[in-house]
Amino acid sequence: MHQHRTRAELFAEGLTSRDITRAVQSGELIRARRDRYLPGDTPDAVVRAVRVGGRLTCLSLLQLLEVFVLANSLLHVHLSPNATRLRTPHNRAMRLRPARSPKTRLHWRELPESAGSAACVDIVVALAHAVRCQTPRAAVASIDSALNKGVLHADSLSALFDLLPDKYRVLQRLVDGRAQSGPETLVRLMVHGLGCGFDLQVPIDGVGFVDLVVDGWLVIECDSKAFHSDWTQQLKDYRRDLELAKQGYCVLRLTAEDILYQPESVLASLRGVLTGRR
Repeated sequence: MHQHRTRAELFAEGLTSRDITRAVQSGELIRARRDRYLPGDTPDAVVRAVRVGGRLTCLSLLQLLEVFVLANSLLHVHLSPNATRLRTPHNRAMRLRPARSPKTRLHWRELPESAGSAACVDIVVALAHAVRCQTPRAAVASIDSALNKGVLHADSLSALFDLLPDKYRVLQRLVDGRAQSGPETLVRLMVHGLGCGFDLQVPIDGVGFVDLVVDGWLVIECDSKAFHSDWTQQLKDYRRDLELAKQGYCVLRLTAEDILYQPESVLASLRGVLTGRR
């Protein structure tokens, strides 16, 4: 993904000391820390991770790749066990003191690292870190998202869980890359916990694909503000619901905000409608 280079490597590419200074002054290069240079267009999170002395990982890297993360406000950095001269993310001259840096999460575990001068860990390593840093449901949602976006390949799933203690293996059976959003995964896991049968991304004649069909009769759609805020889209949604009703389906529309921030209320609603039908 992103690579850092040393001064010696820049010299080998034909640059002189004056060239390097000019490139830094013009913004073409970023001097992240002593003897570590990055291209000028490197994302800030990557620069800050290299400045600390490691590589971007975990939730920070997933956010950069637009993989679903329930919540994160920290900079996650993977460090080799022998890493020294750690610096703060915003000042390469200031020593990093982990106890005084609550916004920086350091991952010291010996896991396979991206080779060479990569400034970010491999996606498999990042997801393994993310499993430890999130609740189980949020972790499954992140893995689902990575699979759906093609960032993680299905044949790498076992390698991911091989990096984790055995107690996490149970989560592998819950992963489903068909989920097209984090909220969709979270609702699917709620439905699974209620003991109901379901299918994802189901095509229905005259309607198109719906997010979930539960027990063959309840259609659940997970709506976000980004795609359902204007009246034209809402009118389209209402007409889809009418067509589903004609075909004998009941429809429950859930907002992403409620799914993410009021999960207990959403679960209670699911339990009420599903147990009421039974």
